[in-house]
Amino acid sequence: MTFEQTALFALFGIVFALLIWGRIRYDLVAFAALIIGTMAGLVPTDNVFSGFGHPAVVIIALVLIVSRGLMNSGAIELLAGKLISADRGLSSHIGIFSVAGAGLSAIINNVAALALLMPLDLEAARKAGRAVGLSLMPLSFATILGGMITLIGTPPNIVIAQYRQDALGEPFHMFDFAWVGLAVAAVGILFVALLGWRLLPKRFQEKVDDKDPVASLYVAELKIAKGSLDGEGMTVGDLYPLADEKDINIVGLIRHGRRLRGFAGREPILAEDYLVVEGDPKAIEGFMGAAKLDFAGSEKHKAGLTGGGLSLREAIVPDGARIAGRTAFSLRLLHGYGVTLLGISRRGRHVHKRVRHMEIEPGDVLLLLGSPQRIDVAATWLGVLPLEGKNTHVMQRNKARLAIAGFALAIIAAVAGLVYLPVALAACTILYVAAGLVSGTEVYEAVEWKVIVLLGSLIPLGQAFETSGNAQLLADGIVSLTQTAPAWVTLAVLMVVTMTLSDFLNNVATCLIAAPIGVQIANTLNVNPDAFLMGVAVSASCAFLTPIGHKNNTIIMGPGGYHFGDYWRMGLPLELLVLAVSLPAILVFWPL
Repeated sequence: MTFEQTALFALFGIVFALLIWGRIRYDLVAFAALIIGTMAGLVPTDNVFSGFGHPAVVIIALVLIVSRGLMNSGAIELLAGKLISADRGLSSHIGIFSVAGAGLSAIINNVAALALLMPLDLEAARKAGRAVGLSLMPLSFATILGGMITLIGTPPNIVIAQYRQDALGEPFHMFDFAWVGLAVAAVGILFVALLGWRLLPKRFQEKVDDKDPVASLYVAELKIAKGSLDGEGMTVGDLYPLADEKDINIVGLIRHGRRLRGFAGREPILAEDYLVVEGDPKAIEGFMGAAKLDFAGSEKHKAGLTGGGLSLREAIVPDGARIAGRTAFSLRLLHGYGVTLLGISRRGRHVHKRVRHMEIEPGDVLLLLGSPQRIDVAATWLGVLPLEGKNTHVMQRNKARLAIAGFALAIIAAVAGLVYLPVALAACTILYVAAGLVSGTEVYEAVEWKVIVLLGSLIPLGQAFETSGNAQLLADGIVSLTQTAPAWVTLAVLMVVTMTLSDFLNNVATCLIAAPIGVQIANTLNVNPDAFLMGVAVSASCAFLTPIGHKNNTIIMGPGGYHFGDYWRMGLPLELLVLAVSLPAILVFWPL
């Protein structure tokens, strides 16, 4: 081996060791490796930052932004909201959620799909009185499987598609992954729904209390806007079925500034009335959207509930807070800061006064509504402490059709070859920003910058690894190991190696190393390189053995109560099943 080859092997070995160790952020590891490689002369100086302008990097960033816009519009919620039922058996529940998760992951980023469905799964587990650990891991695995179906479903597919363009002159297209991906996803979902959850530790089989000791129930006032429910002859009681569906309680009605007696179930609904409801923030937000209600002081927020950029934030009132002993109305919170006190949680005690006129006590938990920036400023001034992770985005459901139409048009134009995919996604992003579905701040918040830096740093290193001849060396090693066997055995070995690496490394990093090795093996054997690229794409996405191989597995670890060693119980047989299904499917649809 030459000095350059040896140095690159050593550099990648250090990078892999640090990534597996996990004590240093993976983006910093990759960026430091890029700089060190450039200083050592392993990466050409004029190529050092070329990875950040690579189409794969741009597509991943744009997919994340478009996913945020679709979620903000409530378009995905139209499907997701119909999935919860405490009456279903566990296998049926997992099957339905898994199909929905896989379907969503095919059209939006799989991390975004899990983020949308996980709260619904948590709520279904609470209602059914079972451990959420039984269903959360199957849901995570299903969203990973679904991402294999399309080009934009998962970063490995994007990386492989763009690598094919660099290596063979033309990229994979949107649905080139579909035949193999659908076969793998279908069999994988059947496994996790019927058998996989039964392999989890016995501690998840015990019944649990359906009451969440951490959740706070808020009393909130929701405004009847003109043209919504008034004039339709509806009474408060007519809203009870919808309230039950959204898991809130309607506890009263306010008219002309006075709360009517009792629950006012027979009272007709008039414009400018206020419904008094009790529930958790997500349920209240969902009920507001479904019933087309607004909130107190909505005239201070541009376009009210549908104006965009609004969030619900929970904050606890400590001793000595400015608001303690005072009311939101007396502090002119809405007029001074553009923030509404939507609800108050005071455990064990009923709230009978108007929310904005209630005297706040230390220990109360407040539900604040406004833009994130205004809430931060108001919380500091009030002296309250925002609760970490207790943030609910207010959806703009009136723009769901626009969001769906814009996204569908972008995908159709890209599939038909009318517009380059990154340009189509960029146009969709511009539409979402212009429509207020994604704010300027959210454009940057939606992007997973650590992944962008990782990918942008590793692309030049991967190119150097290939041009130095290291990819060919590894390819020759795998070929010599299987020299007496058919080509499909060599493909299987490459897939096993890639799958194992992906369980411990970021799947993008795995793809960038395995893809050139796959093409070199195909060239050495004089077979179809597409089969090897598809094998790398599938196996790089199959990170089921550990919580660190895929971000979805990391996300569910805390809420699901999983240990590091729980993942292999379901993950190992699933990886073997994926290998058994995907290899024949590749040979059929991408013959050697």
